[in-house]
Amino acid sequence: MSYNFLVASWGGPGHLGPTLTAARQLRAKGHGVRFIARADARAPVEAAGFHFATWQRTPHFSPIARTGDPLHYACDNLLFGPAAAQGADTRDEIRRFPTDGLLTDTALFGAVLAAEAENVPCALLSPTVSLRPLPGQPPVGSGLPVPRTPDERVVVEAASSRFVAVMNEWLPMLNGARASLQLAPCAHVLELFDRPARLLIAMSAAFDFAPDFLPGNVRYIGPLLDSSDWSKPWISPWFNGSDRPRALISFSTTNQDQTDALQRTINAIGGVEMDAVATLGPALKEITLHAPDNVRLLPSAPHDAVMEEVSLVVTHGGHGTVSRSLSHGLPLLVMPFGRDQSDIAARVEARGVGLILPPNAAEAEIAAAIARLIREPQFLTAARQFRDIIAAEVSGAPLVRELEEIVR
Repeated sequence: MSYNFLVASWGGPGHLGPTLTAARQLRAKGHGVRFIARADARAPVEAAGFHFATWQRTPHFSPIARTGDPLHYACDNLLFGPAAAQGADTRDEIRRFPTDGLLTDTALFGAVLAAEAENVPCALLSPTVSLRPLPGQPPVGSGLPVPRTPDERVVVEAASSRFVAVMNEWLPMLNGARASLQLAPCAHVLELFDRPARLLIAMSAAFDFAPDFLPGNVRYIGPLLDSSDWSKPWISPWFNGSDRPRALISFSTTNQDQTDALQRTINAIGGVEMDAVATLGPALKEITLHAPDNVRLLPSAPHDAVMEEVSLVVTHGGHGTVSRSLSHGLPLLVMPFGRDQSDIAARVEARGVGLILPPNAAEAEIAAAIARLIREPQFLTAARQFRDIIAAEVSGAPLVRELEEIVR
């Protein structure tokens, strides 16, 4: 039996890609899919053949965010502030066309409320570390390692408590958004994550830090990887038969002030007996970088094709790039800039599939780390194990199965 799904997507590169992959999987099983997202997602969504709607109402933000605090900024401007407006827009879209189920990014709280108001089964999709703190797991944005001692568990529990306490400061705004949709108030912010039928974590369960237990609606479904639709075709610059190591350098597709770190990385590889390709992405298309003879600069390239020909990946630590690298069995050097990247880097280090350096690392430090990844076999061995793990996790399209189940 086929169903009609509405997908509410955050729209940024790290979020739109996984939701488009999810939508393609649903369509391949015969289901109808349409999107609601921010306006700049229209072109890629429509190019993929899906109907698109965007937000119409203007959000109203609260005055309580502390300047300079990233979590406060996110709560005010990204999570709770837009909830009432996006909830009303999502409700309108649910009423406009038949809707059997809603798949929404976990950051779009308004869409969650709209599904509850319209009695539509709802699944939250986390394309990276869960926004809902999980028992015994460091909260997203903390960059903390997996707790191994009682003292470390105390640190993690304190970080999770602080994270939830900050979000609970916006509970009045959340309940105001609920009231605008004729919903009863919540007693705690975690009800946002626990009331929906599913919270789907699009991450390898073996790569993530194991929580003490999973809430009843939480499932790991493996990473949602698909080919980028904006990458230019790949023409290999390397000769067949060469035994020189090769690297892919790929930092963020959005601007994170990565130019200097990228140039230092390119310079470092210039002094190593190897070859490399650096994909610059849309954020650096106007930037001039200088490359030695053994590094090729490209505006973009299909990473799956490049990864078939390289020995390792140097990256900022976006979950998509890291998961794709591991799906090819490639070790990583991660230089996290912000967001969830320190969390992903901590997992790379803990699982033994790579090394971490700060983004301001010197060229000599970068060259030494790359040399270790080439010479020390344990990184490659661990990464190749994840290649098989990820293939097994995603083979059965578990997202489709979970969504069909909640609608039935």
